[in-house]
Amino acid sequence: MRKLYLAGLLFVVLSGGIGLNRSAPDLVPSLRYSHPTVRQVTAGGEAAGWFRAVRPFCNAVEVETRQQAMPPPAGPEGAAYGAACFALAGRIERARQLIQQLEGDERWRAAGVVFNVAHPVADEGDDRSAGPIMELVVEFWPNHYMALYHAGMARFGLGDAVQAGAYLTRFLENYDPDDGWTRSAEAALEDLRSR
Repeated sequence: MRKLYLAGLLFVVLSGGIGLNRSAPDLVPSLRYSHPTVRQVTAGGEAAGWFRAVRPFCNAVEVETRQQAMPPPAGPEGAAYGAACFALAGRIERARQLIQQLEGDERWRAAGVVFNVAHPVADEGDDRSAGPIMELVVEFWPNHYMALYHAGMARFGLGDAVQAGAYLTRFLENYDPDDGWTRSAEAALEDLRSR
């Protein structure tokens, strides 16, 4: 199973889904931006199947009891999907703990799985709900441009000018296309400067 996972990751890297930013100390991947909604990191197999089964229970009321009764599979993919479930339930600290237990590159990969699970929420316009999850992603994948964008817009919506400005500035440093994402971030930054 590990060979299949590594082969899939190699395919994604070679096809341009993930590029490596060699200036970063831990070789944290830098996303290519052919389209902002491209999926960057996926895990599959048993962990993805587990997540599909528990996804309806990834809420604040049921997440703890469900994960105790039906824990995620062992290994990095299980931890990644377990973290995603906790993150969806608003249990960001618990999600962080699961990711922190991983080592090296497994951490940003787990953050990528969390991003993939939460990104549809943010794309539907609910940046406030997705904001804390996106901040978690940025914690482990600091140059993840879409997580930076959504974290910044969430902070902007909450009136946190300092954090919004920091996230949106970093987004613009990591994302070059002149499109709606860029214009939205620039407009938010201009609004912050005019306050």
